[in-house]
Amino acid sequence: MRGRTAEDRQLVELLDPVAEAVGYEIVRLRLMAGKEQRRLQIMAERPDGDMNVEDCARLSRAVSEVLDSVDPISGEYLLEVSSPGVDRPLTRLKDFDTYEGLEARLELDRLADGRKRFKGILAGVEDDNICIDLEGEEETALVPFAWVVEAKLVLTDQLMKRGADQRAARIESEQSSESEED
Repeated sequence: MRGRTAEDRQLVELLDPVAEAVGYEIVRLRLMAGKEQRRLQIMAERPDGDMNVEDCARLSRAVSEVLDSVDPISGEYLLEVSSPGVDRPLTRLKDFDTYEGLEARLELDRLADGRKRFKGILAGVEDDNICIDLEGEEETALVPFAWVVEAKLVLTDQLMKRGADQRAARIESEQSSESEED
């Protein structure tokens, strides 16, 4: 899920060690067609889930060095490095544990209970299955992670509050670090 096409997956394999070496994890990578040029979009984060502008610039420089030397993409392209954002994609099994209790949408590569799309509250992970409390259902559904082609958090008040709380904690931490240095 981190890479949709075979080319995306090859780029993830190439760039994962680069990102990890500078302290980041690739959440999702997409090489997309454009009118004038292609765009390589990399969503990444630090292991603590944070990603700021300086982090994006640092990862962009590291990735650019490898892309320039290996040249795995034919033709011109634009490199875009960003954080996954508040209503982020969920692409790794650990994401479903990290965001337990929040609302998400899942799309599967096959029918399950007569449908491919599911929406509900994440209830963690069991083995290689995503646990999700579906709207209108009484039991927790187990969805094989291997069947999921796309998943993302739903933008809700609860998610916005969580994001605001995390930003406030990060700012407070940065300010206390700065005052300790003075």
